Amino acid sequence: MDTSELMPATSVWRARLALYLDLIRWNRPAGWLLLLWPTLSALWLAAGGFPGWHLLLVFTLGTVLMRSAGCCINDVADREFDRHVRRTAQRPVTSGRLQAREALAVGAVLALLAFGLVLTTNTATIYLSFAALAVAIAYPYAKRIVSMPQAVLGVAFSFGIPMAYSAVQGAVPWTAALLLLGNLFWVLAYDTQYAMVDRDDDLHIGIRTSAITLGRWDVAAVMFFYAAYLGIWGAVLAQALTYPAWIVGLAVAAVQALWHYRLIRLRERDNCFTAFRQNHWLGFTVFVGIALSLPW
Repeated sequence: MDTSELMPATSVWRARLALYLDLIRWNRPAGWLLLLWPTLSALWLAAGGFPGWHLLLVFTLGTVLMRSAGCCINDVADREFDRHVRRTAQRPVTSGRLQAREALAVGAVLALLAFGLVLTTNTATIYLSFAALAVAIAYPYAKRIVSMPQAVLGVAFSFGIPMAYSAVQGAVPWTAALLLLGNLFWVLAYDTQYAMVDRDDDLHIGIRTSAITLGRWDVAAVMFFYAAYLGIWGAVLAQALTYPAWIVGLAVAAVQALWHYRLIRLRERDNCFTAFRQNHWLGFTVFVGIALSLPW
C-alpha cells in the first residue's frame, strides 16, 4: 500500500488526539497537581512514611485520570456558559470542534481506567471512589444552585485524602476528616482567585461563584481561607509528626500565601490567574515538609 494513502487518516487522528489533550488540559498540569499534593500528603501521613510504590502509582495516576475525566464532564455541562466567557470560549466542546457525546465518552474511559486502579486497593476505598465520582459529577451543576459552588469543588478536590487513609489503614479516622476540612479551605482560596478572573463574565451570564457572593470581601476571604487551611493542617501535623520539617513547610506556604495577597489585592485579572496557577507550589511545599518529617 502506498504510504501516502495513510497520511490523511494519520493527520485526522493527530488532530483528534490534539483535541482530546486540549479537552483534558494536558498542557496545564496545575489542575491535577492541586489534587495530587494533598492526596500524597495524606498517603504519607496514613502510612507513617513512604507508602510503597503500588499505592504511590495508584494515587498519582488515579489523580491525573480523574482530574482529566472531570474536565470532560465540566466542559460538557458548562458548554453554553463557557461560550460567553473570554477565557473558555475556545475550549473544544464549547467551540464545537468536539461533540458533547464524544467528550463524555473520553471522560468515561478515563474514569474507568481510574476505577481499574482503585480495584487494586481494598473494599473500603472502592466504595469511597463511588462517592468521589458522584461529587465530581455534581460540581459543574452546583454553580446553578448554590452561591458558593467552590465549596462543592473543595469536597471533590479533597476526596483523595480519605481514600488515601482508607487504602493504607482500611478505615477513615478523624485525622483524615480534619485534613479534608482544612484542604477544603485551601480549595476555596485558590478557586475564589480563579473565579475573580471571570467575575465580569459570570455576572453577565448569571452563574454563581464565591467571587460574586463575597463581593468586596473576596480578598479578605481568600486570606482567611489560607489561614484556616494552614491552621487546621498545622494542628493535625503537630499531633501526628515529631520531626520539625513540617513547620518549615507550612511557614514557606504561608509566605507564598502572602505573595498571593500582593497579586490579588487589586483584583487584576492576570494577577489573579497567576495566583491561582501558582497554588500548586504551595501544596508541594506542604507535602515536602510532611515527607521530610517521616521516615523513608
